[in-house]
Amino acid sequence: MEAQSEDPQAPTQELEDEKIEETILLEESKKTKIFKLWPPRGQFNKIVTNGVLMGLFWILAWSYTGAEVYPGGSVFGLLIIFYCSIAGGKLMEIIKIPVVPPLPPLLGMLLSGFIVRNTPVIRDSVRISQVWSSHLRNTALTIILVQAGLGLDPQALKKLKGVCLRLSIGPCCLEACSAAVFSHFIMKFPWRWGFLLGFVIGAVSPAVVVPSMLILQHQGYGVKKGIPTLLIAASSFDDILAITGFNTFLSITFTSGPVYKNVIKGIYEIVVGVTGGIIMGYFVRYFPSNEQTILAWKRAFLLLSLSIVAVIGSNRVGLQGAGGLATIVLTFVSALGWNQEKARVQNIIAGMWHIFQPLLFGLVGAEVSVANLESNTIGFCVGTLSLSLLVRVIVTFLLVSFAGFSFKEKIFVALAWIPKATVQAVLGPLALEETRSRNQIHFEVYAKNVMTMAFLAILMTAPNGALLIGLLGPKVLSLDNPEETEEIISH
Repeated sequence: MEAQSEDPQAPTQELEDEKIEETILLEESKKTKIFKLWPPRGQFNKIVTNGVLMGLFWILAWSYTGAEVYPGGSVFGLLIIFYCSIAGGKLMEIIKIPVVPPLPPLLGMLLSGFIVRNTPVIRDSVRISQVWSSHLRNTALTIILVQAGLGLDPQALKKLKGVCLRLSIGPCCLEACSAAVFSHFIMKFPWRWGFLLGFVIGAVSPAVVVPSMLILQHQGYGVKKGIPTLLIAASSFDDILAITGFNTFLSITFTSGPVYKNVIKGIYEIVVGVTGGIIMGYFVRYFPSNEQTILAWKRAFLLLSLSIVAVIGSNRVGLQGAGGLATIVLTFVSALGWNQEKARVQNIIAGMWHIFQPLLFGLVGAEVSVANLESNTIGFCVGTLSLSLLVRVIVTFLLVSFAGFSFKEKIFVALAWIPKATVQAVLGPLALEETRSRNQIHFEVYAKNVMTMAFLAILMTAPNGALLIGLLGPKVLSLDNPEETEEIISH
């Protein structure tokens, strides 16, 4: 048997094959890395997409309106306010201080509008039609009312009973009355304007309270005694009361004649609002029917459209107080028959709010001009607002004293009930708009002071309220299991 001769080049060939394989693998890995970089994902993709959408929106606006998108046009002003408000809100989200809760984005939106209005070069180019601004704010008010109506939970209201009503009615009414008294003696407001101002600043802000309480609820703080649920439920009622009170005194302030006629008109508006809301609510509950497609979108469109018609239409026919009340009743009545579909409608309305929120707070900030403020106005406004807030805190503490809470929990609820934002942003400019539309120049000084008070109320209470809730909640509330059933508070 012959011995097979060994090939001396075999090892060399194997090495060369291994090198070729390594080269191929290296090239494939490089291609894989390139493929991973394209298409772009994550934050970079989001920035590019949003930038293109903003630019495209500007081009579309130019296609329809032409010169209105150039400096000095109303569309240009709205777009600048909108973009700057979004940037300001994002900046508030980016700013993160250790151990300090996140600041509400609406604060950045408000300050963005204020900076745009008071920056010399920019303010000359940013001019917005008062009619456009009014319609946008009324639409934002409608969305707030729809959200408040959808946020009313019948089960939570049954569970929390008396303390919820006390918390939603007492602090708002007594703060409004105290603001009327303080503004009358400190700022020389007439009594009608004092009460109008009181209901502007008397509302708590769900935009600050609700997210903060949901965080505490998720972490398990105060769950067993139902403190997060109590504040979330009561915030909607608080806003409804403030808006109704404001509309009533707005009608009284700008209507001449005996007071009893204004009271009768107010009662008439309430009857019209409730009746119209019930009729429209039952219609939207059953139309469209459950077997139709894109049901949630159709219901949201009907709900929002009827609500806008109610709010803006009631203003046109001189029944300012009826529209807001009709919206609340319409939303609550219709949602009672939607069951699980209600959550989908809420998500759609919340998406609309994300669009109108930057416009609302940006426009409110842009209404405040430093050049037009008198030297002593800020001091008087801050003093009046501070005294009214003190009354609110004391009243809130007393009203929850019989609900089974500990001393620390009562302190927490009282301090958590001070943030103001959304309602003030909507109602603040309305008196000034009404003054200008009726050409009642002698009332303009009061209307401007109401606008300034609304601005300062947001600036002073929104960030401080959010910080107080975030810092005090974990320290003073009991840590419970979030899955536990909340105790029924029936006092």
